Amino acid sequence: MSSTQAFIDEAAKIYKVLSNSTRLNILYFLRHYNEADVKTIVNDLHLAQPIISKQLGILYRYQLVSRHKEGTRVYYALDDPHVIEMIDDMLKHVKHEIKGEPHPRNLYK
Repeated sequence: MSSTQAFIDEAAKIYKVLSNSTRLNILYFLRHYNEADVKTIVNDLHLAQPIISKQLGILYRYQLVSRHKEGTRVYYALDDPHVIEMIDDMLKHVKHEIKGEPHPRNLYK
């Protein structure tokens, strides 16, 4: 397998991770809070603690968030802000689709 194919395969795995709206909500939450413990994320997103913890574990496994422990609390932060930029670009694409507007052209000239 070529190195390009290995990169494409890994990118596909990350896109699969990002296909979950709860995980996207967690990433956006961390974008604005920089760092938060699980309880804060649970309270803000109004989801059960086991759901948030499971999704944070997946995000951590794919190095999309980092974590550290202080006492009994685990704090999470974005590990790679470029991921949010990629998500922002996808949301721009979605807005064009919803509004029926043409997409920008000549991106690579």
